[in-house]
Amino acid sequence: MKGNKGVLKPPIFDNIEDERRHRKQRLAAGLRLFSKCGFDEGVAGHITARDPELTDHFWVNPFGVHFSLIRTSDLLLVNHHGEVVEGDLAVNQAAFAIHSQVHAARPDVVAAAHAHSTYGRAWSTIGRPLDPLTQDVCAFYNGHGVFDDYTGVVLDVEEGKRIAHALGEYKALILRNHGLLTVGHSVDEAVWWFITMERSCQVQLLAEAAGTPVLIDSAMAALTARQVGSPRIGWLSFQPLYERITHEQPELLD
Repeated sequence: MKGNKGVLKPPIFDNIEDERRHRKQRLAAGLRLFSKCGFDEGVAGHITARDPELTDHFWVNPFGVHFSLIRTSDLLLVNHHGEVVEGDLAVNQAAFAIHSQVHAARPDVVAAAHAHSTYGRAWSTIGRPLDPLTQDVCAFYNGHGVFDDYTGVVLDVEEGKRIAHALGEYKALILRNHGLLTVGHSVDEAVWWFITMERSCQVQLLAEAAGTPVLIDSAMAALTARQVGSPRIGWLSFQPLYERITHEQPELLD
């Protein structure tokens, strides 16, 4: 892996093995951060990372293992049939049903994140997009949608296809009566979009409970989206969180 001393920018890899290790370590760190943020509702939730060589395969957390305990070596490699081809534990069928279709529909997507976070679930019951209330939420201005349906636990790939269709070219999707889904061109980006989207749901719920929020006008919201909503900014925003979690819990890299 080639670095740029003093410059924060995504790494360039010399070989597939280094790139795979990097994605898996970021994935394990993202799962630990999800636990730290409280996005751990029983066995619900999953983050996936496309394998850099076997591009129709993805790495994912094993079913039934708490996010706070995930190590890089625990991750499963799953193929496009939903079969675990590396790893000893089972895959969450909902993870396969949703993520396999998102990865298939979006070749540009390296990672996807979904969890049953508190404020994301609460906002999802409203059934509408987030408003441009703050600088941070403008990252999603004209960049997220709503899957306006609920048909129970997603276990069928056909339902996953419908979710992928609703996602389209967006970076995020509100799954009505369910929660949030975010994607990115890196694991870092997908995880950051989820964390900041969850916080934006919290802010809007608080603001609307307090009164009538003042929206940022459309032109300024669009400008701010370009400033804070790019893949590079998504990647960059994750870096301090990665440094924190690997400093606190270095065993996750094992």
